[in-house]
Amino acid sequence: MPKAKRLLNLRVIAHVIGTLLIINGFLMAMSIPFSIYYNDGATWSFVTSALLTFFCGLGLRTSNKQSKDAEIKKRDGYLIVVLGWISMVIFGSLPYIMSGEISNISNAFFETMSGFTTTGATILGDKGHEISNLPESLLFWRSTTQWIGGMGIIVLTIAILPLLGIGGMELFVAEAPGPTKDKIHPRIKETAKRLWVIYFGLTFLEMMLLMLSGMNFFDAINHAFTTTSTGGFSTKDGSIADFNSPLIEYIIIFFMFLAGTNFTLIYFGLKGKLKHFWKNDEFKWYLMSIIGLTIVLTPFVLNNSEGGIGQAFRDTLFQVISMITTTGYSSADYMLWGGLVVFIFFLLLFSGASAGSTSGGMKIVRIVLLIKNGLMEFKRRLHPNAVIPVHLNKEPVSNKIIYNLLAFIFLYLFIFTLGSIVITAIGGVTFKEAISAVATSVGNVGPGLGSIGPTGNFSELPDASKWVLSLLMLMGRLELFTVALIFTPYFWKRN
Repeated sequence: MPKAKRLLNLRVIAHVIGTLLIINGFLMAMSIPFSIYYNDGATWSFVTSALLTFFCGLGLRTSNKQSKDAEIKKRDGYLIVVLGWISMVIFGSLPYIMSGEISNISNAFFETMSGFTTTGATILGDKGHEISNLPESLLFWRSTTQWIGGMGIIVLTIAILPLLGIGGMELFVAEAPGPTKDKIHPRIKETAKRLWVIYFGLTFLEMMLLMLSGMNFFDAINHAFTTTSTGGFSTKDGSIADFNSPLIEYIIIFFMFLAGTNFTLIYFGLKGKLKHFWKNDEFKWYLMSIIGLTIVLTPFVLNNSEGGIGQAFRDTLFQVISMITTTGYSSADYMLWGGLVVFIFFLLLFSGASAGSTSGGMKIVRIVLLIKNGLMEFKRRLHPNAVIPVHLNKEPVSNKIIYNLLAFIFLYLFIFTLGSIVITAIGGVTFKEAISAVATSVGNVGPGLGSIGPTGNFSELPDASKWVLSLLMLMGRLELFTVALIFTPYFWKRN
């Protein structure tokens, strides 16, 4: 009788996760020079954490060696991504715990998950536990987790380490942000390399410009890491507002905008093919949304702040881009800008920027397709026998994509509703704070409303809420289906 095919190749899964942990150990060790230089007392915490992570990964990898023709199937790919991220977060929380700076396991896991998923929600900031009081090496590791998560640790693996010896397409599809991933190069490894070259280049350029604008090297590299990843972690308790520099704010505005742009478009732009920007419907909606919201909201901000028109415009532009790109930086407390502005910012928690960018949320392309499909439905009512497709970039969109879109929107709103009920039931926050905590977690934005707004933090939430929100962050970062799929019976059936 023929041998039955295995549902999952556990050795392949363990092999790849081991590789990810090895990389995580090396990246963790990058914080050690900062600890030594600043003599911040966390050196041995990082040495121990990095070695433990590295050798656990090495053990998984060497005990599950694979042949060169080993192949990752769909189920393997999805499970690798989910378990890979959870493993990264578990080991990534070790420096916080071992240093004693975040001794509570729930808080350490929440902070690390917020980092790797580029959410930017934090439990730090209370008196006696300020962000600025953390050891410099922990601040750098905190920013590094967001930089890793920005493009995706698994894409990083495919791009720079041909150690897997196995196909990478299934991983890339499960990991890549957005509903589609335009190919820059026909080979997946070459695509990932080009994406990471762009990502690294933007990070380096922003760091240099921030240093020229007056930031010291440490603050510049941390904010470059958390801007290009649209993560939003800062080395300051007051975020970007603490620098009190219009030049710094405009530099960060520019790079937040680029980080929220489809990286494929940036690649073509660097090749001189600027026409791709103006042919792209999503980019046009992205740009016009930022311009339109800034123009509309600036008078309201001006009316509710003490600064002049220049500062009101800058604060509005900064906060609009920060929310749309799901970066989560703050240059001012938008909770003081009036009910209408706060309500619009709450809606922006769901938006996100471009597909193929590092931002979270639903992504603008989905919202554009949803609007276009809704408008086409009126036309279909008048002409029930006509075939009237939705168009994007002047090309017809297949029904398969529309069905996937509708399923995604339904799942997104279902998870938001269910999560809001759970967080409200657990208690410890108001209903407004509960729904904003869920929205900002699923959207990977960072700040919410009320006590978890731009000047607050998530420290007062019950531990149970932090674990739920951590799961929502992971689901949002991995485009919902990747995580939700493994909880369905379909995933565990052979046919």
